[in-house]
Amino acid sequence: MEERFSIKIIRKIVFISIILICIFSIGVKASKSDVNYVTIVFPEDYETTVMTSKVKVSEILSENHIIVLPDEVVYPDQDSVIDFSKKITISKVTEAKKIVAEEVESVTTEELLGKYVTVTEKIIVEQVEIPYETITKDVSREGTETKDTVLQQGVNGLKEIKYKVRYQDEQEIERNVISEKILKEPVDKIIQISTKIVSRAGRRDSAMSPEAIAASVAGVTPTVTNLNTSAYCACMICCGKTNGITSSGAPAKEWYTIAAGSGYPIGTVIYIPALADKPNGGWFVVEDRGGAITNNKIDIYMGSHSSALIFGRRNLECHIYQ
Repeated sequence: MEERFSIKIIRKIVFISIILICIFSIGVKASKSDVNYVTIVFPEDYETTVMTSKVKVSEILSENHIIVLPDEVVYPDQDSVIDFSKKITISKVTEAKKIVAEEVESVTTEELLGKYVTVTEKIIVEQVEIPYETITKDVSREGTETKDTVLQQGVNGLKEIKYKVRYQDEQEIERNVISEKILKEPVDKIIQISTKIVSRAGRRDSAMSPEAIAASVAGVTPTVTNLNTSAYCACMICCGKTNGITSSGAPAKEWYTIAAGSGYPIGTVIYIPALADKPNGGWFVVEDRGGAITNNKIDIYMGSHSSALIFGRRNLECHIYQ
């Protein structure tokens, strides 16, 4: 009886063991049959996805008939198991450039020193004259004898130039301007061509224009003084005669002729700034004398006695050109 019970127990144990072995075998088989989707990237940036139950890189490549060339490398390497990324990358091997040492001819220290060239740079500042220009003004009348008068003397200017100069063995090889600065502006020389007056004491039958009068004394420095100025006309009251002929022999002309004392020669030019708005622009010529005229008085010729009275008597600044 006991023997039968023992056999029964052994059978149950064997049966349970067989069941466990079967379950374990089925689990192993099932794990081996897991399917993975693996991406394979090629050197030309082309990629493909394959389905495989393999986990080793070399087996996956072999299964898909992919051959790795000698100049290619695989990541992960072929002996590895694919990682969680499920990706195999095949790329070209980058070869480092080979540096080939060239033979250099031996050079002695003396030869090196003989070939050495000294190059230096210096900042140099120089002052250079700026030439003045000559300007000519022609105010002469056509067909008349002329003269040149320097109204303004020319003066050269001055500028400072800063250079960067390169020297090779103390010989200048290059010069570049860094900056320029004007220290003094040049002054132009002005020459005026005007009508030449042959003689101031000579007879003038016609009046000169204000511009011609001014041109005739260009370059002459006047004497500036205040003169007691009045006016007169060609009437008996003013002159004791009515012909209007002046002491110079020329007929008196309104806003042109002045009667002055003997201290002012016939032909003397007088400019009166206060009368610059008059027809003559303020320019007059001494052409007449007068019994009551002294060197501190002048009389301006007017076309009528009423005009002379209206002008009256004034103390005016006069520029005397003698």
